[in-house]
Amino acid sequence: MQFWTKKNKEEYPDFWKEYIKLFDKKNQNKSLDTARFIAFDTETTGFDYTEDRILSIGGITIINKSIDVSDQLEVYLEQDVFKEQTVPIHGIRRDNNFGKISERMALELFINYIGDAILVAHYAEFDRKMIDKALKRNGLGVLKNAFLDTSILYKKTKHLVYYNDYQNIQYSLDDLCMDLKISKSDRHTAAGDAFITAMAFLKILARLNKSKKIELPYLFKIK
Repeated sequence: MQFWTKKNKEEYPDFWKEYIKLFDKKNQNKSLDTARFIAFDTETTGFDYTEDRILSIGGITIINKSIDVSDQLEVYLEQDVFKEQTVPIHGIRRDNNFGKISERMALELFINYIGDAILVAHYAEFDRKMIDKALKRNGLGVLKNAFLDTSILYKKTKHLVYYNDYQNIQYSLDDLCMDLKISKSDRHTAAGDAFITAMAFLKILARLNKSKKIELPYLFKIK
């Protein structure tokens, strides 16, 4: 397996240098209508950020409060780590004919795809850390994109008045599917969960708009 190594910023691969440039100047004019959001998901061999690996990445673009099905990503990674016990969840085996690519290539495709979009995920911290660990393994930095977490945003639609146990309540993606009436036909594939997350995100926005006319900065203040 080939890895990138670096001694200074100039030695990063071109795609990473181009990615970093996107964040040199913050665009202050983004709004809910003009910002590019990407709902994404990772399927992994487990939940250990160091020992486990990404099996697949799925992403789909949301812009102007609509899902752009023509602008999506789905990649399957070669498996250096295999855990039989997790196969019933994600259905990905070493011998699956998915056209698997190296972690190195998958990261380049993902970074080129997301650009400076706002990333949306369910339990986003997990997916962010898994991607960051993979980037670091390949001699790169960490994701610079802004993140929104549908598990956190959804809480605001259920608990508009703060109370002490608010932050301890957890809602799974299945919970959101049930309440928001979203089909689970492609559940537990990275591309399928990315699409479900995109649907949930738009329905959450609609609910929040009913109680308050929201703007983009408001979403980042929800805890």
